[in-house]
Amino acid sequence: MATKYVFFTGGVVSGLGKGISASSLAALMEAHGYSATMLKIDPYVNVDPGTMSPFQHGEVFVTDDGAETDLDLGHYERFTSASMAKKNNFTTGKIYQTVIEKERRGDYLGKTVQVIPHITDEIKDGIRALGGDVDFVIVEIGGTVGDIESLPFLEAIRQFRTEAGRGNVLNVHLTLVPYIKGSGELKTKPTQHSVKGLLQIGIQPDILLCRCDRPLPPDLRDKIALFCNVESRAVIPAQDADTIYDVPLKLAAEGFDEIVLELLNLPKGQRDLSRWRGVVDATRAATEEVSVGIVGKYVDLADSYKSLNEALIHGGLSNGVKVNLVFIDAEDLEGSGYPGELFEVDSILVPGGFGKRGIEGMIRAIEFARGHKIPFFGICLGLQTAIVEFARNVCGLAGAHSTEFVNQPPYKVIYKMRELVGVDQMGGTMRLGKYPCRLTPSSKAWEMYGGDEVWERHRHRYEVNPEYVPLFEEKGLVVSGKSPDRMFVEVIELAEHPWFVACQFHPEFKSRPYDPHPIFRSFVGAAVEYRDRRLAQAAEEEVAEETTEGSAEVKEIAEVMKETVEAG
Repeated sequence: MATKYVFFTGGVVSGLGKGISASSLAALMEAHGYSATMLKIDPYVNVDPGTMSPFQHGEVFVTDDGAETDLDLGHYERFTSASMAKKNNFTTGKIYQTVIEKERRGDYLGKTVQVIPHITDEIKDGIRALGGDVDFVIVEIGGTVGDIESLPFLEAIRQFRTEAGRGNVLNVHLTLVPYIKGSGELKTKPTQHSVKGLLQIGIQPDILLCRCDRPLPPDLRDKIALFCNVESRAVIPAQDADTIYDVPLKLAAEGFDEIVLELLNLPKGQRDLSRWRGVVDATRAATEEVSVGIVGKYVDLADSYKSLNEALIHGGLSNGVKVNLVFIDAEDLEGSGYPGELFEVDSILVPGGFGKRGIEGMIRAIEFARGHKIPFFGICLGLQTAIVEFARNVCGLAGAHSTEFVNQPPYKVIYKMRELVGVDQMGGTMRLGKYPCRLTPSSKAWEMYGGDEVWERHRHRYEVNPEYVPLFEEKGLVVSGKSPDRMFVEVIELAEHPWFVACQFHPEFKSRPYDPHPIFRSFVGAAVEYRDRRLAQAAEEEVAEETTEGSAEVKEIAEVMKETVEAG
């Protein structure tokens, strides 16, 4: 069959969940037996999000082939069986860069290079490049209708529908139907104006997804359909869900997938949603809770650690518990005391990051976890700060540090990767993408993975200095994972600790709700064991205290009786 294309646009406000909605449609198409891939188009001028602060657009998601991409690609992978790559995300900056490079080479020799047709043609070529081998290409256009930045992309998809044929292309528009508390009503006017903005560009949506916080009555669906030129059944409520993994089921219940297949002239076939029912059932069945303290640099924006947050939830699903994420600003640990949350959590995790801010706080958190035997997991920067902490406090290397933060520390236990020495450009100059790691037999990492070699995704410029590894091992550090050429330290453990593991790579990028990553499964399991031990110890102490109080009371009564007898 010819590849079908579905374009998702958004209106009224940003942050309505285009990525989740588009991912849910891909999941539903797979449930019908079709194959799907996805594309995120971002309207900002950065070539990619790799140099942006996580506070701007959330985490940078890394693909197998080393692309630094938008966090929505993480949703795409978690909701589907597809693996994303560089071609699955491009930006205004990338499109213009490609067109300008072609102009400089002389590809447009003699022509005036313009937004139409040259920019729009480049956009359409990027979309077509994903077709051919899959049944569906689902495209999410970033931004909101009305933004200047997204106009070339909207014009490109307007042209695309004409060129590909109406039977091969659908336009889905995600909009907001807000509830006005003062009047006690859901209002459709924002949706009407949003669709009007699309129509002015020349795009007629086929399906409207209406975000709302309560049921959308039939009369309002009819009203939206009337004013927006769509069928009433194509006005799909997208009501808030208690878990994002319930969105495919909610949209399926509204007939979203069936309308898509019908409009594209495709057979519906059998639909198997058992995978998603299993995930949602497991989520709701988890009554016990376990807490993970995330000591990071970007904790003020949860999306900065989106894949990490989801991977921890997945680890909870595999252990039958709900994971409570406790975000702790690393800078809050740079004083003399410790935040109260650190004493209350069942595990501690130090995630990736860049820059000096908060580093000493991370090191103190790791020292706390090591000393109190609290399950600890370090990722990327978390491994490097764990090495610094171990070097200082166990090996006695006072002032040990990473050259990322101190230019000439007395002990360079972490330094810039040898092939990057002299490279000052920031964008795309790290060890990026999928690399192999050889695991030490019988180590905790080897037991978690159940194999000798694994492939994981990386994003780092600095590495463990191998000169210090013999000393670290002598003092009890276990290097349980290395690159096959033995150059890079990939995984470390502490043998004398219940669960202390850190890795240079980012395992969170490969975790899925129905297939949790083995490290997160084990880490959350260790947190559950620590919680149970702590609760049991607290119960024993309470019983002992009551026993002590009871003994004192008996002794006091005996003394009174003795005095009474003597007085008589």
